[in-house]
Amino acid sequence: MINKRLLIKNLLAHNDENSFYDKKRQINISEKEGKAKFLKHICALSNSNPENNSYIIIGIDDPSNEIIGVDFFDDSKIQNLINAYLEHPPVIQYENIPFPHLSNDKVVGLVTIRAKSTNTITALRKNIWKYYGGSVFFRDGSISMPKVFDLKLNDSNSKIVKAIEQHAQNNIQYTLDGVFDFMNNRKDYSPMYHVFKEYFVMCWSGQKKVVKNQTFYSRVDIELINEQVRLFYSTLDEVEIIYDTDCFKIIEYVNFGLNAQNKYLKLEETSITFFDNAQYNIETKLLFQPPIYDKKTLHHIYNINNALLEKLKTQKTLKKHEQEDLKNLPITYLICHFNGFDLALHQLEVSKPLLAKYSEYTYSLYKEAMRILRKVKYN
Repeated sequence: MINKRLLIKNLLAHNDENSFYDKKRQINISEKEGKAKFLKHICALSNSNPENNSYIIIGIDDPSNEIIGVDFFDDSKIQNLINAYLEHPPVIQYENIPFPHLSNDKVVGLVTIRAKSTNTITALRKNIWKYYGGSVFFRDGSISMPKVFDLKLNDSNSKIVKAIEQHAQNNIQYTLDGVFDFMNNRKDYSPMYHVFKEYFVMCWSGQKKVVKNQTFYSRVDIELINEQVRLFYSTLDEVEIIYDTDCFKIIEYVNFGLNAQNKYLKLEETSITFFDNAQYNIETKLLFQPPIYDKKTLHHIYNINNALLEKLKTQKTLKKHEQEDLKNLPITYLICHFNGFDLALHQLEVSKPLLAKYSEYTYSLYKEAMRILRKVKYN
C-alpha cells in the first residue's frame, strides 16, 4: 500500500508542477470562480494522464515548495461537484494527510485523479464562471477541443508516476511508528486501534459522552495508519463509531432544534470498507432529514433574529437573554431556510461579519451552520 505522506514528499521532489501533478496553497469551491478553476485542473489532469493517477497537493507554498498545510476538508462534496459539471468525469479522492511538523488542526490535502476510461475525453458539461460548456482542458494549457479529438497517451508519464508510487510503498516500520505516535500523542483521549483484514491498522480517539444510553464522541481523531490518511471531527461535532471485521463506520449527528428542545439528528455517515485483496473504499452518504416546525413559531424566531442583526449593525449592547438568543441565531436561520423562508439564507449570510466581530464562539456557530448547509446542498 502507498504511504501518502511519502507520496507527497516524492511528488514535491520534482519541484516544478508538470502534466501529472499540481500544487496549490488552498482551494475554494464555495464560490463559482474557485469551483471553475478546480474543475479546470481536474479536467486537464484527467485528459493528460488517462492511463495513470494524477495528483493535486493542497497546502503547499508555491515559491518555496514549503509544506504549510490547510484546514481539514470534507471530500464527500468533490465527487458530486465533478459529476455535476464534467462529461466523462474521472474518479476523485480527497484525503487529509497529517505531517509531524504541522499543528493538529492542519493537514495536507491530496487529490487523486484517475480517468475512468482511456477512450474518452473529460469536458465541461455546462457553463461555469467564464468557461463554457463543452470546453476541454489539457495540462499544457486551457484549450477548447472537439470531442472527437484523439487523445495521445504520454507513456513517459505512466513510467514516472509508477516509479514515484513504488518509492512511496509502506513498510512495517512506518506502520508501527505511526501507531505508537498516535497512541502517545492522543493518550488523553482514550486512543484505540483495530486491525482489519490482517493488514489495515485503524487508530482513533475522542472525548466520550453518553446521552440516553447512546455513546457519542467529540474531538475525534481517526487515522488509517497504513495510508497516513486522517479524519477529524472538532469539539463541536458529535459522532458515533461502529465497526466490525469488514467496516469502520462514523455516523455524524447534529444537535438540532428550537427553544432548547433539541434532538440528535443523523447528519452524515462515512463508511470505510476493507477487502481481502488489500484494498479499501471510503464512502460518504447524507442521512439528514430537516425537521418541520410550526410556521407561526418560526415567524416569531425569524423576527427575533432579524432584530438581533439590527442591534449588531448599530453596535447596541445586547441584553443577557439576547446574548443567549444570538448563540442560536445561525442554526435557527438554517431551520427557517429548511422550512421555506426564502430570505433566511440571505440573512444568515448577512450575519457572517457581524458574528465574526462579536466573538470567536458565535462565528464558530455560524461556520457550523454553513457546514451543515453545504453538506445538504451538495448531496
